[in-house]
Amino acid sequence: MKRTAQQTERRDEGFTLVELMVVISIIAILATIVTVQVLGVRDDANVTAAQAQIATFKTALTSYNLAFGRFPTAAEGLDALIRNEKRAFLDADQIPSDPWNKPYAYTSEGPRQFRIISYGGDGQPGGSGPDADISSDNLKGKR
Repeated sequence: MKRTAQQTERRDEGFTLVELMVVISIIAILATIVTVQVLGVRDDANVTAAQAQIATFKTALTSYNLAFGRFPTAAEGLDALIRNEKRAFLDADQIPSDPWNKPYAYTSEGPRQFRIISYGGDGQPGGSGPDADISSDNLKGKR
């Protein structure tokens, strides 16, 4: 069967379905790789931000201890850094949440010990990676 010039031209004008599918597959693979990389960077940034906030709380708690001779009780919590009879020990109107928008846990074990914890991305005790607890005892976190 002999092809006419018009049939040959029409075939060369566009892309075949197979070519389009290959291009779409390549774009999807690249998008997946970029998304995974971006999410990993965001998790690392959240962990670092939580560590920095806890370090700031520790400094403010040390100042509180110097002013009152003790750390806040568990009932007073971190709010004592802002609301007390002397002065605010943090430059904030309220205690900030952790980077995952959950409150920090504060415990006081006697007048000389305290612990501040962010339960990580999952908000539950334990976990690993970005879900690991970040504590004032171990600001590097457990990964």
